[in-house]
Amino acid sequence: MQVDVVSQAPRLALDTLMHATLNANSEFELGGWELFDDKQRSDAAYLIQRGTDDWYKVYINQYSAELLSSPVPMGHYLTDWLLELHYSFLWHVKGATIGFVSALIMLFLGVSGIILYRKFWRKLFTLRLHAAKRVLFSDLHKLVGIVSSPVLIIVSFTGAYWNIAGILHEMDAHGDGEHYLISAPLYRPDISFEVLRQQASLEIDGFQAGYLAMPHEPERDITFYGQVQSSNPLHSEYASMVSFDKTNGLMIQKQDIRDAGWLTVFLDSFRKLHFGYFGGLLTRILWCLLGLMPLLLTLTGGYLYWFRRRQSRRTPHSERRSLLFR
Repeated sequence: MQVDVVSQAPRLALDTLMHATLNANSEFELGGWELFDDKQRSDAAYLIQRGTDDWYKVYINQYSAELLSSPVPMGHYLTDWLLELHYSFLWHVKGATIGFVSALIMLFLGVSGIILYRKFWRKLFTLRLHAAKRVLFSDLHKLVGIVSSPVLIIVSFTGAYWNIAGILHEMDAHGDGEHYLISAPLYRPDISFEVLRQQASLEIDGFQAGYLAMPHEPERDITFYGQVQSSNPLHSEYASMVSFDKTNGLMIQKQDIRDAGWLTVFLDSFRKLHFGYFGGLLTRILWCLLGLMPLLLTLTGGYLYWFRRRQSRRTPHSERRSLLFR
């Protein structure tokens, strides 16, 4: 993913990069293109093998048109595999459904924990280190749960939304189980994507394209997603978009996140809120640490549950009944 280039080197035209990629991989069509211009990270081309619905990824130096890898399946690299495991358990729509239900459970646990310990501030930092293990684990469970709950609620809510949105999209687009199998480009061959990229930057003031979605299905057109300068730190790098007709290259739709409605702005903020990079390295580290807390909550909660079950078995039935009705 890294490129070694001088700081003054300009990007090559998108058309040049696309031709180089397709000429070296003639059995594929383009499905998408990830654009970078920071003199460090390479572009990534997303390819679809003809006659299938299998997606591949290849890296290319956007300053020299040198291919940096061969096409590999989307789950080939560890980070891509982990991403697929994270939201679908490697089981596509069925796995995404499990992920959606899991996110709802996590959301319920976060909200219910805050309700149960809504007066947490009274003993927020009470941690009786020298008490019995049950007491220590109870204090630790409450402390960790309350501190991490806001982040866990955000992560679970945004994750649940993305999963159900993806599931509904699959049901709407491929409800009959049939996927469109591309066999040839669906856009007019003389369309210049570099010209469209430059036009997109003129359609929206300050627009910088970050991803190009190619028309890999009949109902799709050519769409550039990107970012603009904004005072809102939650606006994502794909918040704005410009779409062009695949048959004639004319602009058909655009969206400037700075002028968008509140619902669009709210949904776009999910990206930075879910991954926690809206505040730079500090929020990344915070999200990483608090994201690990469910593991600690599972261990402490599991121990407390086991301890209470053991105590319940040791307590005579008559005593448990009297305790129950006190």
